[in-house]
Amino acid sequence: MTRLHILTLFGLLPLAACAGEVSQAKSETMSVPSAKAQPVETDYAIYAGGCFWCVESDFEKLDGVYEVISGYSGGETDNPTYKNHSQGGHREVAKIVFDPTVVSYRQLTDYFFRHVDPLDDGGQFCDRGFTYTTAIYTNSDEQRAIAAASKAEANKELGKTVVTPILDEATFWPAEEYHQDYYKKNPVRYNFYRNGCGRDKQVAKVWGKKSK
Repeated sequence: MTRLHILTLFGLLPLAACAGEVSQAKSETMSVPSAKAQPVETDYAIYAGGCFWCVESDFEKLDGVYEVISGYSGGETDNPTYKNHSQGGHREVAKIVFDPTVVSYRQLTDYFFRHVDPLDDGGQFCDRGFTYTTAIYTNSDEQRAIAAASKAEANKELGKTVVTPILDEATFWPAEEYHQDYYKKNPVRYNFYRNGCGRDKQVAKVWGKKSK
């Protein structure tokens, strides 16, 4: 069962951002907090962890994270959209802009692994297909080495094979504006989707207390 099916089942399709063109409906009457002050020094990380609404929500909780942008990456087509990104071979991704003096890339990557199911090579939770599979896109040799060490630790902790690939960075294409901060603009619909998809339940099953 996908986001589309979950939201359709309870009559929320016309209001759901992931439902397609009709999804650009007005958001719920919730104010979005103003942007944080940009730190003097920033770096960025790009992770594919299934639904980008959820990845954005998870990472914006962290100290040192300045901004999270939902988008698409890894495919062969330019200017992908929500409607056609999967046909172009893109994954849903989130670009994490962070202050490296507050939080490190290793800390972010460890956190990423513990907030997805890195054992699933067919998608994430109720969202199935390549576009929802996990991946780490690295922008330097240093990031690649750090990601590999984090993945090795996850393998060891779980005692199973982590299938998340570590890839060279590809062009990052920001998603449509109505996808950005979706969890803030549409909290009822977002939480309904997240709970219905079983994301937190499965993460807890895979990682136990380490997912906190």
